[in-house]
This record gives sequence, C-alpha cells and structure tokens, in this order.
Amino acid sequence: MRFVSRLLVILWTIWRFGLDDLALSGLQRRRFQLLRRATRLGRRWQEPRGVRLRLALERLGPIFVKFGQVLSTRRDLLPPDVSLELAKLQDRVPPFPAAQSRELVERAFGRPLTELFASFDAEPVASASIAQVHFATLKDGREVAVKVLRPGMLDIIDDDLALMRRLAVWIERFSADGRRLKPREVVAEFDMYLHDELDLVREAANAAQLRRNMDGLGLVMVPEMHWDLCSPEVIVMERMKGVPISQRAALDAAGIDIKKLARDGVTIFFTQVFRDGFFHADMHPGNIQVSLAPETFGRYIALDFGIIGTLTEVDKDYLAQNFIAFFQRDYKRVAELHIASGWVPSETRVDALESAVRAVCEPHFDRPLKDISLGQVLMRLFQTSRRFNVEIQPQLVLLQKTLLNVEGLGRELDPELDLWATAKPFLERWMNEQVGWPAFQAQLMKEAPRFAQLVPQMPRLLHDALKQQARGQGDAELKALVRELRSTNRLLSGLLWGAVGFSLGIGLAWLALRFLDLGL
Repeated sequence: MRFVSRLLVILWTIWRFGLDDLALSGLQRRRFQLLRRATRLGRRWQEPRGVRLRLALERLGPIFVKFGQVLSTRRDLLPPDVSLELAKLQDRVPPFPAAQSRELVERAFGRPLTELFASFDAEPVASASIAQVHFATLKDGREVAVKVLRPGMLDIIDDDLALMRRLAVWIERFSADGRRLKPREVVAEFDMYLHDELDLVREAANAAQLRRNMDGLGLVMVPEMHWDLCSPEVIVMERMKGVPISQRAALDAAGIDIKKLARDGVTIFFTQVFRDGFFHADMHPGNIQVSLAPETFGRYIALDFGIIGTLTEVDKDYLAQNFIAFFQRDYKRVAELHIASGWVPSETRVDALESAVRAVCEPHFDRPLKDISLGQVLMRLFQTSRRFNVEIQPQLVLLQKTLLNVEGLGRELDPELDLWATAKPFLERWMNEQVGWPAFQAQLMKEAPRFAQLVPQMPRLLHDALKQQARGQGDAELKALVRELRSTNRLLSGLLWGAVGFSLGIGLAWLALRFLDLGL
C-alpha cells in the first residue's frame, strides 16, 4: 500500500505541476503535440515552467531534489530559465522550523543549547534536501557551522527507493536496453550512498579523510570536525568563509583568476579520483565556495561530504588507461580495454568497436567546452553502447555523476576550458608513477612496516620451514619403507605357505604310496 500510495503521489504531482506537458513540449512529432493539446484541456498554470519543475521536485522529496541539483549544472542541456530555477535547489530548499532545529540539536547532545554554544543563529544559512545548516559560536569563541538532519527523511527515502526498485525490475523484464543498463544494481548503489548520507557521523568521517588527503595539495580546503559535538543527527564543524562559486561577478570583483580556478577544479577532481580513489561525489555549486582570505586566496572550499565515491586499484588503473587512450586518440586501445574488462562481449570485433568510438569522440577534440554539445555526445555514445551491448558498471555511476558536475562547473567558470588538454598531463604523470622505479619505491615504502617485522624473524622462520620440510621428507620415507616391508611380508608369507603346502603334499603322497605297497 505504501508503494501504491507513493506512486499515486508522484503521478498526482506530475499532473498538478504539468510536468507531462513540459516533457511533451520537447517532442515535435504531430502525435505528441496532439496528445499535449488533449492533456492540457482544463489545466492552467500561473507559474513559469522552471518554477513548476522546481516546486514539483521539492514536493517529491530528497531523491528528486538531488536529480534537480545535477540537472542545474548542465545549462547546455536545459533552457536558461529552467536551469536558473533549478539552481535554487542547491542550497535554497525550504527550511524546516527553527524551533524544531533547536530541539533536534538539544536532543542529540542531551543538553540545552545555551550550554553548548555561546550563540546560535536560529535562521539557517543554507537548506538542502537532506539537512540544513546554522551558524553558531562555541563557548571558547570559535565560529562553527551546525548541520542538522531533516526529520523523517528515512521513511521518505525508503519509500522512493522501494518504488525505484520496483521500476527497475519492470525495466529489466520488458526492455533489452534496460537489462544492459543494470537498473537494479544502479538503484542498490544509490540506496547505499543515500543511507550513508543519512548518518552525519559518517559524513564527518568522510570530511576528515578528505581533509587529510587534500592537505598537501594547496588547492582546496575542508572544514575540521569537532568530534565531541558529532552525532548521527547533528554535526558541528569549523565555519568556512568564502564566496559561492556560482557568484561569478563577486569572484571577478575580488580579483580571482577564473581560468586558473577552472584548471584547479579539474586537477582536484583527477587527484581525488586517480591518486586517492576517494572523491567528493556531490560537487554541485551549492557545495563549493572560493576563499578570499589573504592566506588562502583563490582556494576552493568543499562542503557537504555525505556522498563520497571510492574506487579500487583495478578501477583506477582501468579508467586511467581509458582516459589516456582517449586523449591520445588511440581508439583501438579503448576497444581492447572494453573487451578485456568484460564490458562488452568477448566475441566483439575490435576494429568494429574502434571505428564506432572514433566516430563519436573524434569530432570533439581540440574544442572548448562551449562548442561541445554533451547531449549529442551522450546520445551517440548510448546508441553505440546499445549496438555493442556495453554493460553499465554500477560502481562507476557516482564517478559519472561527478564528472558531469565538474564539467558543468568548468563551463560556468571558463567556457574556453579545454578539459582534455588540462587533464592529459596529470593522467600521464599519474600513469608514470604507477610503473617503473618510482612505483617500485612507493610500493617498497608502503610495505616497509611489514618487512620490518618479518626480517628479524627470517632465521627462525627459515629454520622452521626447513625442519618441517625435513620432517615431511622423513615421514614420506618412513611410509615408503612401511609399504616395502608390507610387500615383503606378503611375499615371504606366500613363500612360507607355499613351502608348507608343498611339504604337506609330498608327505601325503609318500604316505599314500607306502600304504599301497603294504596292501600289495
């Protein structure tokens, strides 16, 4: 019943805000336009289409809000009025009441607010789909940000995920393309990350790890967590002061080098992905600021660490080889990698896949982002993947989403940014570090603590091994000797019984002959 009621709510919201009309408006065929006119009968909307879409996503809950956040970064795919309206979903979702927020903080720590903070701003500074943030001051005068989880989020997300799982089953059952896209595995991946985001202690731990990883890079700042004031529903962190990256005019006025900022964003992304395998996977403009403080001028400020992506060493190596092959326009290598990894059937012809990938990617090299239609690229790639039965890898869904965010940010900052030229030197340097003498040294240093424990034990371990081997050889020889003795015993027994039988036979024959002689 909860599934049916949630589905009805979604359908009613689509009908109420006219999202069906918005979708049909982009289809130019006559039958779709006739259907659009028919469905508009008796319905009128006062708000513009962008406002209606934003309100519908807000009404439907956090999963749909996150979908809108991703769309808001892709202004090349959406009309300007729609993308500008969806940008409000990044940090201007309607907040829940301040009194409820205070109550949640006090309940989380079991103390009155006046004992925890010298001051607490009732008005939230940012409100998103999962939580909202208040500024406060600790008793020792340090300025902090207090993040409070929205109440009732778990039930809403569980209902939506149940609906998505059911839809995924239907898609796999009735669509060949659906089975190839692995919707159930993608939903399971999304489920895991969303539930992780509902545990703010996990978010605090993610922030701490990312802060350590980025410490020596000098390009991005991550707030420090106050661990004595962290709980699953509320976390308190260092207050970061910066200008939202979406405020281009303010950044220009402050003297920020926008082109360098765009290049730094690409460097940060590839460093997190390929060096660390641990990356910020929610990089929409609402979570990114730029510092104007003199000592950290021009650095990124990262916020909101509820969604973090991770990659294995195998994933990193495979992706890096693919990227480098793309940058070098080695489409044959791309085809070979896809076949070797099992992403396409093993019987796929390398030359056919190579030709298809070349036709999709070659027109887009050496061009700035403003001249690239990602919508067309994605459509062509989808058509190609369908032709060759390419399987979507669920573990890389977050990476794909983050790459869209990064490209969207790059387009906003510097439309002339050449993403390929910016990323290629970094990836080539990274690959050089993975092979040869530098990689050997790094691996040796990584294993040094284990070697330090094993080396002093080597004489004893070697002695035990040799002793065990000798014992094993002695046991084998003993077993062989026993087998030989048993065989000899059987032979001797046979000879003895044969001799006894022969002697008895001779004796009986002699007695028989003697008896016959006496009878005669």
